[in-house]
Amino acid sequence: MRINKFLAEQGVASRRGADELVAEGRVTINGKTAKAGDDVGADDAVMLDGKLLSHKVKYEYYLLNKPKGYLCTVFDDKGRKTVMELLPAGVGRVVPVGRLDYDTEGLLILTNDGDLAYRLTAPQNEIPKTYLVRVEGTVTPNLLNRLRAGVEIEPGVVTKKCKINVVETDKAYTKLHVTLTEGKNREIRKMFEACGKPVAFLKRIKVGELTLTGLDRGACRKLTPEEVFYLKNL
Repeated sequence: MRINKFLAEQGVASRRGADELVAEGRVTINGKTAKAGDDVGADDAVMLDGKLLSHKVKYEYYLLNKPKGYLCTVFDDKGRKTVMELLPAGVGRVVPVGRLDYDTEGLLILTNDGDLAYRLTAPQNEIPKTYLVRVEGTVTPNLLNRLRAGVEIEPGVVTKKCKINVVETDKAYTKLHVTLTEGKNREIRKMFEACGKPVAFLKRIKVGELTLTGLDRGACRKLTPEEVFYLKNL
């Protein structure tokens, strides 16, 4: 298999992060510095920062209800809090699947299964992710239709069509459910900002039909075998 996939399955990084590790010269295969696109076989000795990685992988899958104020990364060189601090003792080398920004909370999957992580984040798979959004004031039907049809969030960058439904509203605020099938950086915040409605609160509440039911803010649990099977077949 390709070196980036091998590293992702070890839980040391996502595939993109693995490419960065290789580019930085931190990975060797049989004593030689690895290059992007190198293949790894069962008999090859792969080392990261001088530590030998095993070919035997026990996959782990966790669901975290991420609070605000945590970064979705394994390590932060500025010493800021990361989601890894919320995991129970004894968890192996898992990594966050996708990202929720610092001020966004909600459903986050962590695993060392690189294939599942790729399946859930690859844009072409169009995995639906649903968010609870709160903005100030009311949202008109015309604005809802504009958001659903796609919004230009940067010059030449238009969001895909999405599902949006109002779940609660009064003169002071509006709560909405927004379901996306792509994952551009800070997409929902940029969508609403482009329409003059800055987001006051944002929480991911579903990936497919997987929810946070029964999981308190900041809490974490293992995914059930049934949930893992469901995610692998989304």
